[in-house]
Amino acid sequence: MIQRPKPDKKRLRRTMMFINSQKPGLIKDAYIYGSDSIILDLEDAVAENQKDAARFSLYHALKNIDYGNTEVLVRINGLDTPHWQEDVRVCVAGGADGIRIAKCENAEMVRQVEAAVLAAEREFGVEEGRTLLMAALESPVGIMNAYEIVTASDRMLGCAISGGDFRKSMHVQIQRGGVEMMVARGQMLLAARAAGVQCFDTMFPNIDDMEGFQAEVIQNHQMGFDGKSIVNPKQIAFVHETFAPTEKEIVYAEKLVRGCQAQADAGIGVYTVDGKMVDIPFFEDAKRIISLAKACGVYHGDL
Repeated sequence: MIQRPKPDKKRLRRTMMFINSQKPGLIKDAYIYGSDSIILDLEDAVAENQKDAARFSLYHALKNIDYGNTEVLVRINGLDTPHWQEDVRVCVAGGADGIRIAKCENAEMVRQVEAAVLAAEREFGVEEGRTLLMAALESPVGIMNAYEIVTASDRMLGCAISGGDFRKSMHVQIQRGGVEMMVARGQMLLAARAAGVQCFDTMFPNIDDMEGFQAEVIQNHQMGFDGKSIVNPKQIAFVHETFAPTEKEIVYAEKLVRGCQAQADAGIGVYTVDGKMVDIPFFEDAKRIISLAKACGVYHGDL
């Protein structure tokens, strides 16, 4: 049986690739594509009369497949269904790294899942606190309650917006440029940053429209997202490249870090780098960029 290390709430999550738990042929090789995380789906991808079969497949995959460094999350069925509690038990018993709460609308829903997770950890002898949570915000209510949701549990790693259900609730269609979701994305990002958790954008549904996909990924990065939900392995490389710091950003961050330390030793709080005035907040962001570059495997310096 596979023993996975304890999950890390702050780990690198540029890509989260959805995999249908109903199909063993898909889940057994999901790690080979190099996505930072995979989401084994028990919800929308699984037919109503196949929920038990999908849980059976999921459990045996979790117990017997070595996913290596790929994080394994599970999207459970909604709390308005009869399936979610058994979903939680199977996730915990199998050793999933975390659970994605579908259609999350308030903090009480998080606490319900958290209580079920704790009960399952005790039932199956899993270390208490090991199983992380994340919330999928899929409605105006969920977006409006984003901060209370992401602060409802110490297990919370972050939140993600689900574009399909959100657009339906707003009576809009997908638009180039994302104007129909801009406010919701921004509000969710603010809540996540205020809470100190990660934030992920929705999947791009048209896998053949690489131009549209790439434009959306670039916009996601510019807005400040930590990563993106994806549905196809061919989407991984561009997301990883876009969310990794560039060589120019890394070089500038190194200058900031070295310069700040030298100025601090001299008792100076504000100084210039490449003609730009900088102070302590710039230093903290520079350290973040270097840490991100290390996690992405693109840092070759000595800091």
